[in-house]
Amino acid sequence: MLTLLSFRNIFIAAMIALVLGPLVQWLARRLGFVDIPNKELHKQHKAVVPVAGGFVLVVTVFAVSLGQRLLEAQTVQALLVSSILLFIFGVWDDVRQLSPLIKFIGQVAGAILLVYLGVQVLIFQQNWLNLLITLLWMVGITNAYNFVDSMDGLAVGLSAQAAAFFMLVTSDSGQVELSLLSAILLGASVGCFYFNALPARFFLGDSGSQFLGFVLAGLAIAYNPPGFEQLQSWYIPILLMGVPIFDITLVVFSRLRRRKPIYKASRDHTYHRLVQMGMSSNRAVLSMHLTALLLGCLAFIALGLPILLANAIFVAILLIGIIALIVLENQSQPQ
Repeated sequence: MLTLLSFRNIFIAAMIALVLGPLVQWLARRLGFVDIPNKELHKQHKAVVPVAGGFVLVVTVFAVSLGQRLLEAQTVQALLVSSILLFIFGVWDDVRQLSPLIKFIGQVAGAILLVYLGVQVLIFQQNWLNLLITLLWMVGITNAYNFVDSMDGLAVGLSAQAAAFFMLVTSDSGQVELSLLSAILLGASVGCFYFNALPARFFLGDSGSQFLGFVLAGLAIAYNPPGFEQLQSWYIPILLMGVPIFDITLVVFSRLRRRKPIYKASRDHTYHRLVQMGMSSNRAVLSMHLTALLLGCLAFIALGLPILLANAIFVAILLIGIIALIVLENQSQPQ
């Protein structure tokens, strides 16, 4: 029964997003909510593009969640209500280009509201440490999806994959509401992908990428695999978000190394470096999507292995990631 409900949610959410897409594009153009070519050095598009993705995602996710009465579930309510703060600050940033400090305040406020509403990491005996890890994770993953939104279709494709994995594993863990919410997020992401894929007919904007990152980060905290020790399952969210985490790590490391401000936009993301090394735009995006898919599969393969072997696999992936970071940093010249 849950599987049927999940597929129904995917279908409904995808259809709503596909219908809303052209309407919100038209409205965004009328209101001047657009991204202007050459406004910043790192922007590569050649025509005015509506910043409509965030609105499509939020309206779709909330509409289907309300229709399925998911907001009656405390965890879902906490995730979606607190995500509204991120969406509001994202819209504000899309319109006014907020300072990094104001954006950070918005992200922290959303994370604090999430904790207040009952969703947080519960690993350590010291509550202050749980709170600190929760804030670092929520802010870090929100920024990771914001950073990785460096090319058409990239961030929304990564979010669709992560949502698909969460839909399956929360179903196995008996967390019905989280599985249905993941299905809705998957459908909304797939619908948006149609308009955001290269060449994009609308952009996600900070409002869309931050909303996706925040909800997925919250799902990772709320997910509770039954019958597994924390030593065996702690790495699963890290691998599911592995590509965005790698991208933000590469960008931060590179900018600090070059003594450039971390929040100064530049063509130094994973996607840009892959293109500089000879990949086509489509091939670079597909490579990152494929990597995310394989990391997600490895995460849940490792979950069924002995603790020592599972953690050894994570360490091996970590070492491969470090090597890839060094290679990309040394063999491609950021612009």
